[in-house]
Amino acid sequence: MDTCDCCKNPAVIHEIDTTNGVEIHLCKQHALEAGYSIPETPPVTELLSQFAVAQNSKPTPQRRSGCPTCGTTLGRFRKTGLLGCPECYERFESQLDALVVRAHAGATAHVGRVPEKSLELVDLQSLRKQLVEELDRAVAREEYERAASLRDQLGGLGANS
Repeated sequence: MDTCDCCKNPAVIHEIDTTNGVEIHLCKQHALEAGYSIPETPPVTELLSQFAVAQNSKPTPQRRSGCPTCGTTLGRFRKTGLLGCPECYERFESQLDALVVRAHAGATAHVGRVPEKSLELVDLQSLRKQLVEELDRAVAREEYERAASLRDQLGGLGANS
């Protein structure tokens, strides 16, 4: 392995100037300083070497394909729409999150109907949220008198300011 022409670090840039036959070997830091762009992916030779080493080593365990408790697979869930046990929710969490977001058009919070008994509480929460947002905007615009008024209104609702 070649070392950098400027320091002792391993070279990541190897270039031959065809006009005068000069070879250039630069480490990542010196290559960036010289204006070279460094690819983020490893070179093909390094990938092939890693692949060859992996083929000669012990076989790696297969990726978990199903729930360790009930054996439900993602394929079975997709086919039936049913999970086998509570642990399935943890096992397939990332796939389920994406599914819920898609199914609800990006919504992640409940905004559905509210029982009439709770309607007054929901209206109060909505008003608090609106006042807090207005308070934040007033403070950001340095409208301190308006902010004080909004703070007082929140205090009258029993909200913690």
